[in-house]
Amino acid sequence: MLKIEPNKISVSWWDMTDLIKDLTGKIPFEVPLVDSIYGIPRGGLIPAVMLSHSTGLPLVDTIGKNTLVVDDMTDSGVTMNKMPGQFTAVLYHKPHTSIFTPNVYSELHKGDEWLVFPWENSKSPAKQDYLQSDEFLEFAKREDNSNKELGHLKDTSYIAGMTNDKEGSFMKFQNKIK
Repeated sequence: MLKIEPNKISVSWWDMTDLIKDLTGKIPFEVPLVDSIYGIPRGGLIPAVMLSHSTGLPLVDTIGKNTLVVDDMTDSGVTMNKMPGQFTAVLYHKPHTSIFTPNVYSELHKGDEWLVFPWENSKSPAKQDYLQSDEFLEFAKREDNSNKELGHLKDTSYIAGMTNDKEGSFMKFQNKIK
């Protein structure tokens, strides 16, 4: 990993190779019943494909009883917390910010830096555009918000630490304002 800005760290393809190799070695011991792999759209798709190739397990588009659900990291943990299935894996787990602990992870990341994966644009802001909008911030701060799972978003400094749209918050936000 390479620090590219004070609050951003770049994860290289070389890093990815090591992370996938590490997960591949852990999967048979930590989640031996896994029979397929599913990648969460955006962050989890590429790691899931790489894991599928390295483990020989099929990549599927629906989550079954023994499917391993893969994402790039658990930053807030909201995405993985909402996923069906019993087996989860990530490349990086942030225990100090995540509400969810995956079954398997390759690395603990104890910092608050934005992790930029090789398939992402390194020039993107560390805070996604929709998370900066007044409408989203107002929605996240509302006390009467019926979407209790977004209650942790009241602290706007925490919003800056979220990654992409991995927890589906943008779609929830869009559905709320429609």
